Amino acid sequence: QVQLVESGGGLVQPGGSLRLSCTAPGRSFSGYTTGWFRQAPGKEREFVSAISWSGGHTYYVDAVKGRFFSSRDNAKNTVYLQMNSLKPEDTAVYYCAKDRGTVLTIATYDGAWGQGTQVIVSS
Repeated sequence: QVQLVESGGGLVQPGGSLRLSCTAPGRSFSGYTTGWFRQAPGKEREFVSAISWSGGHTYYVDAVKGRFFSSRDNAKNTVYLQMNSLKPEDTAVYYCAKDRGTVLTIATYDGAWGQGTQVIVSS
């Protein structure tokens, strides 16, 4: 399985914003749904958001709804997660993943993971 590459994490104050990027070096996202997941210290990895190949369908868990927004630029082979109004509880390592399912079924993704990108929300 192709591992994706996440970037864009960092340290941000509560209320701040970050934009994460997900790419597949040398590969294409063509036809794939892309999901975002996160793993906070001492917790299991959890599903956060997903976007369909066309971008026409998105899904967000309640904890991030209205604050996080998924988008994609298929010409650049890149998927983004815009994170606004960040809270300390958003602190986690963020991962992306892709599969042929829907924005709902990707929540059960159980394949390979990349290195992730660390997001720390702290004053």
